[in-house]
This record gives sequence, structure tokens and C-alpha cells, in this order.
Amino acid sequence: MGEQQQTLWQFMSGQSDKLFTQTLQHVGLTFISLLLAIAVGLPLGILIARKRKLSGLVLGIAGVLQTIPSIALLGFMIPVLGIGAKPAIVALLIYALLPIIRNTYTGITGIDEYVKEAAKAMGMSASQILFKVELPLAMPVILAGIRTATVINVGVATLASFIAAGGLGEFIFGGISLNNTNMILAGAIPAALLAIILDLLLSVIQKMDFKRLRRAVYILPVLILILGGFYILPSAYGSSLTAGFTPEFMGRQDGDLGLKSAYGLKIHTIVISDAVMYKAAFSKELDVISGYSTDGRLKAFDLRILKDDKGIFPPYYAAPIVRESALQQFPQLEATLNLLANKITDSAMTDLNYRTDYLHQSPERVAKDFLISQGLYKASRNGNRGTVRIGSKIFGEQYILAEMYSMLIKGNTDYNVSTKTGLGGTKICFDALTNDQIDLYPEYTGTGLLVLLQPDQQVAKAMAHDKDKTYQYVYGEFKKKFNIKWLKPIGFNNSYALMMRDKQSKALNINTITDLKKYLDQN
Repeated sequence: MGEQQQTLWQFMSGQSDKLFTQTLQHVGLTFISLLLAIAVGLPLGILIARKRKLSGLVLGIAGVLQTIPSIALLGFMIPVLGIGAKPAIVALLIYALLPIIRNTYTGITGIDEYVKEAAKAMGMSASQILFKVELPLAMPVILAGIRTATVINVGVATLASFIAAGGLGEFIFGGISLNNTNMILAGAIPAALLAIILDLLLSVIQKMDFKRLRRAVYILPVLILILGGFYILPSAYGSSLTAGFTPEFMGRQDGDLGLKSAYGLKIHTIVISDAVMYKAAFSKELDVISGYSTDGRLKAFDLRILKDDKGIFPPYYAAPIVRESALQQFPQLEATLNLLANKITDSAMTDLNYRTDYLHQSPERVAKDFLISQGLYKASRNGNRGTVRIGSKIFGEQYILAEMYSMLIKGNTDYNVSTKTGLGGTKICFDALTNDQIDLYPEYTGTGLLVLLQPDQQVAKAMAHDKDKTYQYVYGEFKKKFNIKWLKPIGFNNSYALMMRDKQSKALNINTITDLKKYLDQN
């Protein structure tokens, strides 16, 4: 049965082992970070309840930290803590702090002053008042904060997969990249159920009378430690080399599935975002990564592509894909976009990517410089005959191409341009195109063939290693099935590639994927 015919239940049954492991990782990440957040947030809440002048500062800092976008926060952690569990746990701890600190402060300061005065009159010390009066009375409010922090952490923990920390985000983001709704739901449904179940359990604890509640409070840290241990158990294995593959690469026949079936490659693998994958290889936290053949970071981080000696990676020639209705609405659009046809070679695209990925030049500057060098740049006409909407995926090359197309349209037509860049994986971009949210975006023939069309294996094999056959096939099928037109290819081939640090590749004498397989078998 083809994957497109699978029901959600069939997919989840087939992936049950992986789903179970990821759920355990997700629970572990949530509870380890929650325990640490309680250990930090509870004393801080008590402190500012005692010294109320500090409350504005502490709550303000915690509030600002929580407003930092999750992806940005994880990114900030990587230079200090590397990839994996540590940065994910610290980021989740930071997100859990505000509700715990705020509710501890609110719970204690909300206690009637007469109750505290009565405790003092009975001769209780400050610590006795805290532990025997204030905390017991404030506990329902404090638990409400812990409850909120838990639900927040379950949601944010899905992003941990971007930095190789595991969890249910691997399925979610893999599904977005692979245009696989079953995969998205296989990660999203357990995450949602986990949030609901934990919220219900904590609501029951919150409503307990004090004697039972006290027992629950004693048990809670132990329970959290046990559940936190679930994160460590699925991750406690290793091998001679470690690979980092993107969520999309993990689920593709021209990716990890092909490496296993064609090469029999068995390597300890962690799932990681391509945004941090190259840096992790450079810093020796990963030995092998699934990169892109025209990526500028190859040059920046001194990485070497391993030869695909069995030819599992098909050609990935880039070309704009445009809705037929947009071509009719904007008659000058096709000729304008085709000005870029066959203008960018593999080496030229690598250099352009290097400028954005490593030299940190803006995509606008890089695009403009290239168009000027090719004699294609013209000043904007400030047109008002309609707006062309350009989309892109969320990596540097796509931003550059989107800017080039924007400048070409503005300089050669009377149309205005709206760019919707950074749309995430293939599924998000393609859905935006088919749902009339954008008019065009740059796509790759291999992705069009294997991810969006998903033909049977015989057709895929017949097409996949001939760039012209692949282009003609996707051209015809897209027009027929989606009313979308592939314009002329831009010129470069950005195929998948396995890569290692050049020094390590030479030291281990690994030049091809078959060499890698032999090395792993021997070690």
C-alpha cells in the first residue's frame, strides 16, 4: 500500500516503536525542565513575596524571557551548550519560570495579613510561618502555576527536535517537510493528548484537601524525576560515528530510507534542523550530516561531500513553479521569471549561499549583486498593475532566489511584489501555492517528483537519475493535477549529499558512502 493511501492508524501502527520512543523523550524533556523550573521559580517567588521591591524586576525579567521566540531562544543556547538535551532543557526551564514565580508570589501575598499575625502571636518563627502557614495556603495557586508551566512545556518541547533533543516534534516537522499529513498528526495528536492528560492530573491534585495535597507535593518531585528519566533511556546508546539528519531527510527514499535499503547503512542518528546541523558538524558534535550540494556552509566549515556511488540522490534542479491563473493574470510574468533561466551554476549558487550563510550578507544585497553582474538588474518601476506574491522555504538559498525574482519583476514589469518568505517546509509552501496564498515559489525537480507527486517506485527509479526526464515528468503531472506550471530551470542542481569534516574524512579514509558503510561495519 502506498504511503498516500495509508490511514493515520496504519501509519502510527507501523511507526509505533519510533512513536513510543519520541513520546518518552517528550515526557522526559517536559518533566526534567519542569523540576528545574520549580527548583528555581519557587524560591524566587518566595523571595519577592518577602522583598516586594524586587517583584517588579524579577517578574519583568521572567516576562521578557518568555517573550523571546522559541526558535531564537534555542538558537542562543547552542553556542554555549551545544546541541541535544542541555539547550532544550534550559530553554524549557526559562519558559516555565514566569507562571511558577508569579503564582508563588501571588499565592503568598494573597494570604490575609491577620492569618500571618496570628501565627506570629503563637510564637512561630519566619520559617515555620512559611512552611506551616503560607505555603500550605498558597499551594493551590502555586500548583495552578505549575499546571500552566507544564502545558507550555509540552507545546514548546516539540521544537526541541530542531536541535537534536528528540521528542514528538520530529514527526511534526518531518511531516511538514514531506507533505505527509499522517506524519504531522502522528506527532501532534500525542503531544495534544499529553498536554490534556497532564493538565487534568494536575487539576485533580490542585483540588485536593491539604493533607492529601501535602502527600502529593512530596511525591511530585520523585514522580518528575522518574518521568524525566524517560528522556535518558531512549537516548542511552551510541556508535563509532554519529549522524545528524534533518526531519525531511529521515523520511525520504532519497534520504535515510534509501541509505538503509541501497547501502544497508546503519549509523547512530539524531534528528536535527539544517539551521544548526552544519555548525554541529564543524564543532565535532556530529560526524556525518545530510547536507545540500550547493550549500555555502560546505566551504565555510571545511566539509567534504561523500560520493554517492550507488546513485540514490536524484537531480534537484531548481525552477520557479507558478499557478496557471497567475500567469494569465500577469501576462509579463513568465518571460520575466525566465530571465534567470540557466544563469546560476552549481559553483555560483554555492558562492551566493556562502555570502549569506557565512559572511552574513543580506539576501537582498547578494541577489542585487548577482543580477548586476549578469546585466539583469533594473531599478524598480514602482508598478501598480497588481501584486505578484512570491513565497520561499526557510533557508538562505530560497531567500536569495525570492529576492532575485522580486527585483526582476519590479524592474521589468509594472507589477508590484509581495514576498512571503520563510514559509517552512515543502508542504507549507506548496499548500500556500495551491490555496492561492502565493503565486509562485522556487522548487526542486527531485522534491516535485518524490515528495509532491509520490509516484510508485518503478516510475520514480525510471525518472530519478535523468534530469531531463525528471523535469518533463513533473512539468506534465503538475500541469495536469494541480494546474501549476514549472518554468525553465535556473541552472544549478542542489541535491542531497552526505558530508563529513574534510580532515576526518581523510583520516578515516572515507571518500564514498560505501566507504562509510565499511567503516561502520568494522567498528
